[in-house]
Amino acid sequence: MKLPESNAPSLFDRPALIRHRDRARDDALFLHHAAVDEVQDRLTMVNKTFTDPAIVAPFAHIWHDVLPGAQIVADDEVLALTPDAHDLVIHAMALHWANDPVGQLIQCHRALRSDGLLLVVCLGGETLHELRAALGQAEIEISGGLSPRIAPMAELRDLGGLLQRAGLALPVADTARLTAEYRDLTHLMHDLRAMGETNSLSGRMKYPTKRQVFARAQQIYADHFQTPAGRLSATFELICLTGWSPDDSQQKPLRPGSAQTRLAEALGTKEGKLSN
Repeated sequence: MKLPESNAPSLFDRPALIRHRDRARDDALFLHHAAVDEVQDRLTMVNKTFTDPAIVAPFAHIWHDVLPGAQIVADDEVLALTPDAHDLVIHAMALHWANDPVGQLIQCHRALRSDGLLLVVCLGGETLHELRAALGQAEIEISGGLSPRIAPMAELRDLGGLLQRAGLALPVADTARLTAEYRDLTHLMHDLRAMGETNSLSGRMKYPTKRQVFARAQQIYADHFQTPAGRLSATFELICLTGWSPDDSQQKPLRPGSAQTRLAEALGTKEGKLSN
């Protein structure tokens, strides 16, 4: 499948993202294991057996034993998925790095058969809000401006709307927040590097940051987000999206005015007029 070309600049530097992922360490991928738990939990609530699953994920080995026999593909801009080939597609921990998130969801939709399920887990807007605030204030104080450091991540309501734009039915979006604790800012930065989640923005600075910025950010972080034990608290928001490939068997909302029973009758009350 060939996607339409766009002249818009890419938000993310894909070669840089791949380099960052290549140096990730397995013992630091706790967010991906948390995503596996979220997916398994949601699948237990679906009264359906899936026989042809596919998984879009940057770290395939995390998912090998989750759904035996699943096709696992990389989160490339053009996904290696066959149209109408799957009854379940999982897009795992990659949508927040997509230059075209709607395009990713549309491709997943096309890979689903009728009444197939799309399940997405990605990082949301509350992720690293503490680090974003501390670095932003420190850079303004020391350098007099801001530079792109932490990728903008979509809010829950925005991601829910993307499912509808991608043509999926019965969309649901919810969130789970995880909190990690770190000794200091350097410890957090090293962990993000080990996760493969460091800055891959196309507009990121290409020269080293002043040490004073990080020193001041450490102070701000500790002043506002320190735990009683003296460690730094960092939030990671996992957003979970589910949507179905449309099918005639699915429930549909009633048309306005089609109700056969008055609300007052159903509640066992009397109708009355509103007065000012």
